[in-house]
Amino acid sequence: MTQTSSERRLAAILAADVAGYSRLMGVDEEGTLARLKSLRRELIDPSIAQNRGRVVKTAGDGILIEFPSVVDAVRSALEVQRAMALRNEAEAPARRITFRIGINLGDVIVDDGDIFGDGVNIAARLEALAEPGGICISQTVLDHARDKLPFAVEDAGEHALKNIAKPVHVWRVALNAAPAAAPAPAAPDKPSIAVLPFVNMSGDAEQEFFADGITEDILTELSRFRELFVISRNSAFAYKGKPINVQKVAKELGVQYVVEGSVRKAGARVRITVQLIDAETDRHIWAERYDRELADIFAIQDEVTQSIAATLPGRVEAAAQTRAQRKPPDNLAAYECVLAGKLLHHRSTREDNAEAIKLLERAIALDPGYGHAHAWKACVTGQQFVYGWCPDPQEAIRTVISEVTLALSLDENDSDVHRVLAAVNLSMHRDFDKALYHQERALALNPNDDLIVVQQGEVLTWIGEADAGIEWIQKAMRLNPYHPERFWGHLGRAYFVARRYADAVKSFQRIGRPDASVFSFLAACHAKLGDGGAAIVAVQEVLKRDPAFSAARFIATQHYKQEADRNHHRDALLAAGLPA
Repeated sequence: MTQTSSERRLAAILAADVAGYSRLMGVDEEGTLARLKSLRRELIDPSIAQNRGRVVKTAGDGILIEFPSVVDAVRSALEVQRAMALRNEAEAPARRITFRIGINLGDVIVDDGDIFGDGVNIAARLEALAEPGGICISQTVLDHARDKLPFAVEDAGEHALKNIAKPVHVWRVALNAAPAAAPAPAAPDKPSIAVLPFVNMSGDAEQEFFADGITEDILTELSRFRELFVISRNSAFAYKGKPINVQKVAKELGVQYVVEGSVRKAGARVRITVQLIDAETDRHIWAERYDRELADIFAIQDEVTQSIAATLPGRVEAAAQTRAQRKPPDNLAAYECVLAGKLLHHRSTREDNAEAIKLLERAIALDPGYGHAHAWKACVTGQQFVYGWCPDPQEAIRTVISEVTLALSLDENDSDVHRVLAAVNLSMHRDFDKALYHQERALALNPNDDLIVVQQGEVLTWIGEADAGIEWIQKAMRLNPYHPERFWGHLGRAYFVARRYADAVKSFQRIGRPDASVFSFLAACHAKLGDGGAAIVAVQEVLKRDPAFSAARFIATQHYKQEADRNHHRDALLAAGLPA
């Protein structure tokens, strides 16, 4: 006895085909096929997946899709047809690809993945009744979807459909009619950004995949920055191939910033350009060009994506800071208080640190559940502790621990929370295992945050792997060319621990406002290099800034895991002539 895998179920069926397919193929067979593949990859398949659909089969220019609900099927059809209308505005009429879509709800037989029955046949007949670029639906579809989605319909009356026993009442979806007015996108409470599809300027169809890949990877990596509101891929790709008015696009998507870019291949080289635009003022905030050899296209894609994704948040943050400075202090929102606090923290002075604490406390008062604000209060208080700016060190430690613990309970997927926890466990508890755990967690959550990447280099340096630490710090500096000046201090320390004293000197000399700590490292390096005169000058600078400086007290502030590294540093300070 033969067993079958047949079953019956109720399903929403969407049937679609390309209007004028034979004409398009006759004019440009290869180009039409390439554009259809691109549409499947960029628009149709993502919409099907997002709406829980399943492609049952394709045949030439047609596609049959099953959805678990009518609402999902209609939503997907609306997304595709509206996006296609936008794309076709930029195409010559003879090249435009338009779909006809029919949707029905009915009982189907499922056999080895395929579907059969009148429910399927009615969907196919409805598709044939649809106009190019249009959607026809049955009465049952309208009954289930009319109150759940914003769309208008026109009554097309009853139709006797081929091989269907009873007439079917048909409705045409009026895509050009204004549905119930959708509210304008609400302004998010943090910087919002849209990354528009990068333009392929090479005339090479293969580069289309590369351009789209760059766009998608940037979107993915930016989404890791929880302080940014990033518009989804489907919304951004609706503008692919369309002339762009940045301010109009920004208004439609409800964003403050727009990223545009292009890819151009010439021989064995590729040029990628990117620009960040403040849509409110239509002003370019940042632009960059990347010229690379095409030896490994995927490696290029990764490298450029990382550079862009690491730089953009900092440029957006700087622009948002400028916006915030135009507001009276009493009108700053919680996010803007955190933003201003971060900026002051990076200046690394006692006065700026105190102001940063005030701003972060105000952010928490405005939004007590804002985990990012609690994490940054812990970070800035930790800076107070490390630099000796707090009147009560024990109280500072308690504040750091309580704030970062609360931040973790509020948002365990905030990479900054784990970054601060790594620093706390390293500097306050000397718990290197926990520090490494939280550092690796932060890096996994956001591998393009320069503060996390540079801290990876710091942690490795402290545990005795300075050579690896140097590579991570240099990576952070490449990721963000606008990095804080203190990165040079981290690099100098790593070079010193790696016994690369000349490189350490060059790094420390890049610091514009050196303090006693920087000069103590310079003194130690010069002593190790045998330059007694330079060591004496550096020692004098140390004692000018900190008359009570002692090697023992300074070494106690360093977080070395290896006793050999601690002894090496102390011996170098003493060799330079600094007090024991």
